[in-house]
Amino acid sequence: MREKVLTWLTQNVPTPRVNHILRVEQMAMDLAVHYKVDREKAAHAGLMHDLAKCFKPQKLLQMAHEEGLEVDEVMAANPHLLHADVSAIVARETFGVDDEEVLQAIANHTLGRPGMSQLCSIVFLADSIEPGRGDTPQLQSLRQLSRQNIHQAVALTCDFTLKLLLESSCLIHPRVILTRNWFLQKWKAKQPIVQKTV
Repeated sequence: MREKVLTWLTQNVPTPRVNHILRVEQMAMDLAVHYKVDREKAAHAGLMHDLAKCFKPQKLLQMAHEEGLEVDEVMAANPHLLHADVSAIVARETFGVDDEEVLQAIANHTLGRPGMSQLCSIVFLADSIEPGRGDTPQLQSLRQLSRQNIHQAVALTCDFTLKLLLESSCLIHPRVILTRNWFLQKWKAKQPIVQKTV
């Protein structure tokens, strides 16, 4: 199936985007091995996470409506936010992917979702921290953290996204905040309680 997907990508997606996709595929596999998650599922989700990235806004909206997806005001104003959900539709309809976990990992790679599985979290992180994203101290720190504490890494990736959106006066989808809060609570709940001595 990989060759079929690659052929489709080279015909429908610009080369720089295909290169990004291949880096995400590799990083998702690396993280999957690290966390003992199914490597093949991670590879499939990584390879297909951006199938709809270059679809025109009207097509994204149309496919989302046909699928019965909820399109809120933020998505209607920024249809590109739907590319993750629509990529999952393309994976299912064009490539016959019927593994719900893989489809969820594709659908949640942009906005995240509270309670995401480890596979979803891995693809979410791989998309944000793959080597082509740059080499800032913040990204280096996130890459290191992604192998130490997956909950903390997802929460901080959301923080990073929120900071960028705030600085550029962009609309923020509530799911990013909900995802951040859920993963932050998960991480904090696992922190050792430090007894204060009086």
